[in-house]
Amino acid sequence: MGKILAIDFGKKRTGIAVTDELQIIASGLTTVNTDDLIPFLKKYISENKVDLFLVGKPKQMNNTDSESEVLILPFLKKLENQIPQIPLLRIDERFTSKMAFQTMIDGGLNKKQRRNKALVDEISATIILQSYLYSK
Repeated sequence: MGKILAIDFGKKRTGIAVTDELQIIASGLTTVNTDDLIPFLKKYISENKVDLFLVGKPKQMNNTDSESEVLILPFLKKLENQIPQIPLLRIDERFTSKMAFQTMIDGGLNKKQRRNKALVDEISATIILQSYLYSK
């Protein structure tokens, strides 16, 4: 089995999390400048077996797509064109940023550390991935 790679897409930064090879444990991997995302993913899959890309789907409280979905759709097309061999699945990502922030508080991070937006994005990707693993 290969890993599952979760993507918390953002306009500037994108958080990335992965599972272990048994697809049991979700761990934050990194945060990447969104402009460098496709090259990063190509390099990563050349060095690791990846079975699935899991991409967050931002929703509003009334279950309609959030405004940021407009930014994600062109990325998804590009991803499917450039890395067609790996399937893509979308998962609701409502509240992941708030949950990530709360996780940082619960983990004892101070205010300065909690302002690290890259860390919030990475934790958000991990939460997206963990919620998918729970639902499997």
